[in-house]
Amino acid sequence: MEIPVLNEGQLDRFKLHLIEEERSPNTIEKYSRDVRALLANFPGEVGFTKEMILDYKQCLLEKYKTTSVNSMLVAINQFFRFCKREDLRVKLVKVQRSTFREHRRELSLVEYKRLVRAAQLKKKERLSLLIQAICSTGIRVSEHRFITVESLRKGVVRIVGKGKERTVFLPDKLRKMLLDYCRRKGISSGPVFVTRYGNPLNRCNIWAEMKALCASAGVESTKCFPHNLRHLFALSYYRLEKDVVRLADILGHASIETTRIYTSTTDTECRRSLERLSLLA
Repeated sequence: MEIPVLNEGQLDRFKLHLIEEERSPNTIEKYSRDVRALLANFPGEVGFTKEMILDYKQCLLEKYKTTSVNSMLVAINQFFRFCKREDLRVKLVKVQRSTFREHRRELSLVEYKRLVRAAQLKKKERLSLLIQAICSTGIRVSEHRFITVESLRKGVVRIVGKGKERTVFLPDKLRKMLLDYCRRKGISSGPVFVTRYGNPLNRCNIWAEMKALCASAGVESTKCFPHNLRHLFALSYYRLEKDVVRLADILGHASIETTRIYTSTTDTECRRSLERLSLLA
């Protein structure tokens, strides 16, 4: 049997396969990038072996964090499966799940409010409202496009993605703020957070705009990124309701184990708990 050649042509066919599988644009872009990096590491090579892939895996471990390496290996393994080269698939690196979050990356409620205030002082109204929309609903940054004028009128956002659908309720204060914003900006239908050309904001631009607030807000850059707003929502909700099952539904998690990561304590809180035990003589 002829062994499939692994090259850019196969990568193009793999991308079409992902589109047919209804994978998200972000997933397709990431998988393509990871596979392209593999192919670039062996220019002109067609006779891939398991040893070559294991060496590549080791090189990745020397350059990136384990979690990042595993995400790359998932993409590569999917590519090998598509190419019917199961013999090249490699195991992911086992990682012991951390029982706490890193305090230095944790965004506090006070810091969040400083970010909102900094955006307002810089006359970045759209950014200020987007930060508040993400943090008060727990949506992913890529899901902001589902917040439309139509959804504001209903007070409910219907989010479709990753092969499933979920409903997100909008706090009444947020709904009124966004309706007022749309009225003043002349946005009569469709997504609320758009560019001057009417296209939904790009996640990279949102990231960059948030990073630009760090200095004036007095927030460390390691804490200033959109996904941390989702974490703050999850932690605030859990501390109030203590309902991890309902929180998983709101966040759109398929597994409660994923939600538990969002609700775990920080390393600082863990240390304080150990000190309060008073078990030393």
